[in-house]
Amino acid sequence: MKNYLIILSIFVLAFVASSCRSSSEAQSKQCEIKVGIVFDIGGEKERSFNAAAWEGVVRAERELPICLHDVEPGNPTSIEPAMRAFAEKNFDLIIGVGFAQGPIMANVARDYPNIKFAIVDGVIFEDDGTTPKKNVASLVFREHEGSYLVGMIAAAKSRTGVIGFVGGMDIPLIHKFRVGYEEGARAVNPDIKVVANFVGVTDAAWNNPGKGKELALSQIEKGADVIFTAAGNSGLGAFDAVEQYGRNEQGEANRFVIGVDSNQNGVKPGFVLTSMVKRVDNAVYDVVKEVLSGKFEGGFHVFGLDKDGVAYAMDENNQALIPPDVIQKVEEARTKIVAGEIKVTDAMAQ
Repeated sequence: MKNYLIILSIFVLAFVASSCRSSSEAQSKQCEIKVGIVFDIGGEKERSFNAAAWEGVVRAERELPICLHDVEPGNPTSIEPAMRAFAEKNFDLIIGVGFAQGPIMANVARDYPNIKFAIVDGVIFEDDGTTPKKNVASLVFREHEGSYLVGMIAAAKSRTGVIGFVGGMDIPLIHKFRVGYEEGARAVNPDIKVVANFVGVTDAAWNNPGKGKELALSQIEKGADVIFTAAGNSGLGAFDAVEQYGRNEQGEANRFVIGVDSNQNGVKPGFVLTSMVKRVDNAVYDVVKEVLSGKFEGGFHVFGLDKDGVAYAMDENNQALIPPDVIQKVEEARTKIVAGEIKVTDAMAQ
């Protein structure tokens, strides 16, 4: 199997050299380090999780003396050869986007102990299963904290007393979003009903907007008037679903969606109540900067409300949708969460 991967990596090396995006500016400037990023299925154009990571590395390329290369795998089997291709070319940092790359990165990082790696939403241990791997930075987030805040907003906005949640792959990580969302909603309305569904149980669940729309429409039929989606590219289907229900006589949307990971307020302006933003961009930018400055550290890098690692997005697209008194209560809750006065359940720790 290893020989097969080495052979396959040779082909991927050629692909990396010929097909990876690398700006003319990056090609002309003096680069002190080489950074490679391997996206999750869905790619950087899915306007959510991968897009946030993309923003971070592009900012690093723009502001720092680095050379950036990326691979957007067409299927899961392309991920490991892509990582190995970067490692064979002695890249200074290799970034994997998404928890699903965890087992793959564990193998590659073991084979290339002198190369630095970072994984978004994954945790890589040494062979003992308990010690964080020295050459891998595990970038993890307290998604449940940010989800609590958008849950409060959803419950305050809901006219029906029913809200929805559309998750991508049915895994513990996405249940962090769901549970935090439910707890925040019930802090505002203890009697609120939350309808939750998941797109699937395989990697394909992240890239099926048709199924995402189907689930959202089903939740709307059950009374949901605000739907939080944590489903990658599949979640864009929920945006289409709420738009399908149009606006009332006052021009306000009849149904709302809450975006995730990136600020998606502008995807369907007026139909997006807010977005639960994971600052994957900041986390990725920071780890690139650490490698550049010689301050890279493996192990856990945790981003919560205390480090602005998660947040709810407010801008010109949604300011008129959320009353100031609701924002005030949400901000009070944020302060209490940071201070430890409100404990939001971490579903992955259960």
